[in-house]
Amino acid sequence: MSTALESKENEFARKVVHALDETTSAIPAAAVDRLAAARRAAIARKKPEKVAVTAPAFTPAFAGAAGGQFSSPNVSGPRGRFARFGRFGLAWPVLALVIGLAGIAYWEDQERTAELADIDAAMLSDNLPLDAYLDHGFNAYLTRNH
Repeated sequence: MSTALESKENEFARKVVHALDETTSAIPAAAVDRLAAARRAAIARKKPEKVAVTAPAFTPAFAGAAGGQFSSPNVSGPRGRFARFGRFGLAWPVLALVIGLAGIAYWEDQERTAELADIDAAMLSDNLPLDAYLDHGFNAYLTRNH
């Protein structure tokens, strides 16, 4: 339906151009000047035409990735804000995360070791012999008395 309407508009435009071309020599010079000024004003006010943009089938979804949703159009390369870190600009934050997680795991292990050392020190400084802790009846004795 829109193609039929466009073809009618194109046909009408061709007829108008043909009619204007035949009668251009009969137009007075003052009218030609006014038409030229009106044409220049119309061209100055003309809105830019919409250009059809074709998007690739796959666009990276990572922030800062080339062609991604968050990449800026004036960036010259695919790395954007991470370009100062070199070729592996996006790998540096991942490396920092891995190092941070390893540090947290090491700290938690040290805390657990310190807690076990405190328990061992309390057991060794107690007046009971070590064999009492190994006796199953002793655990029953402790639960009964406390």
